[in-house]
Amino acid sequence: MSQHKKQALDQAQRSIAAIRALLIDAINGAKSGHPGMALDVAPALYALYHDHLKADPEHPDWFDRDRFVLSSGHNSALLYSVLHYAGYGISLDDMKAFRKLGSKTPGHPEVGVTPGVDATSGPLGQGVAQAVGFALAEQSIRDSYPESERICDHYTYCLCGDGCLMEGVTQEAISLAGHLRLNKLILIYDANGATLDGPTSDSFDENVELRFRACNWDVIQVEDGNDRELISKAIKKAKKNKCFPTLIILHTKIGYGTVKEGSHSCHGSPLGKEDGDKAKAFYGASLKEWAVDPSVYEDFKQSFGARGKAAYEESKRKTDEYSVIHPQEYETLQKAINRDLRGVIPDSYNFLDKPASTRAQSGEILKVLHLNGGLMMMGGSADVAGSVQTNIPDMPPYGVKNRKSHDIHFGIREFAMASCVNGMALHGGLIPYCAAFMVFADYLKPAMRMAAIEKIPSLFLFSHDSIAVGEDGPTHQPIDQLPMMRAIPGLRVYRPADGKEVLGCYRSALAYKDGPSAIILSRQNLPQLKTTDVAKVEEGAYCVYGDPSKCRGVVLASGSEVSLAIEAAKLMRKHICVYSVPCLELLEGKNLNSLFVKHYEHRVSLEMSSTMGWAKYAKYNIGIDSFGASGKAGDVMAKFGFTPEAIAEKLGEFL
Repeated sequence: MSQHKKQALDQAQRSIAAIRALLIDAINGAKSGHPGMALDVAPALYALYHDHLKADPEHPDWFDRDRFVLSSGHNSALLYSVLHYAGYGISLDDMKAFRKLGSKTPGHPEVGVTPGVDATSGPLGQGVAQAVGFALAEQSIRDSYPESERICDHYTYCLCGDGCLMEGVTQEAISLAGHLRLNKLILIYDANGATLDGPTSDSFDENVELRFRACNWDVIQVEDGNDRELISKAIKKAKKNKCFPTLIILHTKIGYGTVKEGSHSCHGSPLGKEDGDKAKAFYGASLKEWAVDPSVYEDFKQSFGARGKAAYEESKRKTDEYSVIHPQEYETLQKAINRDLRGVIPDSYNFLDKPASTRAQSGEILKVLHLNGGLMMMGGSADVAGSVQTNIPDMPPYGVKNRKSHDIHFGIREFAMASCVNGMALHGGLIPYCAAFMVFADYLKPAMRMAAIEKIPSLFLFSHDSIAVGEDGPTHQPIDQLPMMRAIPGLRVYRPADGKEVLGCYRSALAYKDGPSAIILSRQNLPQLKTTDVAKVEEGAYCVYGDPSKCRGVVLASGSEVSLAIEAAKLMRKHICVYSVPCLELLEGKNLNSLFVKHYEHRVSLEMSSTMGWAKYAKYNIGIDSFGASGKAGDVMAKFGFTPEAIAEKLGEFL
């Protein structure tokens, strides 16, 4: 071994020791945290950042940087320690504020809170699925734009543990990634032999390598997960793979270097000062609390920092050239990155003046968005494209043979589909969406919640929105899904009444940059109402029938029930006003008495769903607080009292 290489190894050991020491102090200082995996996998994160990752701390949002997702987000102390030494503006005081209120170092990584964090993680498995979305976005942009290597050519890395691989969403995601041959996706798996409750063998003994190979992944085994050189060589090999995503399996011992090494008991408990000092001594780090090693800053500056700065400058030069060589494509990409949809979303659309389902009208709008947006729009459904009407004419499904397609067949993988869309939204450069039957929102709800936490504009489309599904019965008739979605802070839930409102919902949702949106669509045909208004959807609610100055009572309805409410109001021969309420979230902060003219006691809500949540807006609530039934749609609706005559009778009782 040359003297130069020996010195480099010595510095690597010093850097890894300093990273471990800092995370020990952060967790001890917080009196909570997860040192186990963080300590054993520190060499891997050092190898990734020191030797491979392309990013620039001075430009953390640089579009063509590599992405890194810490799927095992409970190991955040490790990530913050690396980011601190790598120059991301995380100070020692920030490390001392680990897991404290308002800090830049929260308990689990949060995008937008900590510089250098590309995705929020913590709920195990979702990080892996979001990483698949990152890789999918990179692959699509790279294959869709001419001379794309000038503007988009990077890797997606993800670190996970045993817990992530046990979660079902991970299997959905790795299956999809392998099927799509996302070769620039590299997943590092820490097989440390322990989970929170005990040895991994208590609950997990499958052959992980064979599992991934069966899903069209390449697999590299690193028998000594503490050997930084072996890890770096594995990453280097994975980057050369031109066909498949790669799994790197690190064989480690949880809590490496502590008195609890190899035991699950160090998974989620601080080491304490005594064991912490013993571990630091074992690593060769200073025992002094909050001590930092100046040589580590220089180590990262000369490797990660220098590489990232040079790559950023080269990328900027290539991007400037690209803007001259391909001005139209450059403008399209920039508009997508900035979510500038001027000229993409139409101001109006000439829907046929005859009854139509809102799912069909949504399909028409999607076609226009793809036509106008070109390379910007990308999405698909969980094997229900024909039913939710997300299929784009003359566009084959995205895949190995159709890399330029922007229509994705996600397969029956609702959770991974939604998490992938989140990853695509975080990546940028595309306007992603996905679709499913509304009752299966339960399968992807955690991803909607994650999108809301991340404050990203993921778009979720749901059709078959009520008991009007009919013959498929209660298993497929959503009852509790609307209030479930409305309970997610930051998620806007839209339910349009006809074609004009469908367009209005798309316009409002796509303009909303600070959170996700869900558009709820009907299976059955609905009339095109003369009084609905594209622009008024943004108000959240507006009058579509009756004279507000004369009304004796108000009916608040959404979606298919708007036309039903109007028919019922006509039967009453009294002054009843009907308000379409396409989005309750847009009513927040508004004076409801002024908006709805009549006070709370004179309002009735009408929706073929659970009544939960409507009491905030109306004293009387007409809905369904039981499961549905199997039968013809009209018969089922009549059984539950959703006919003009039955509704008119109830309105008479209430108003």
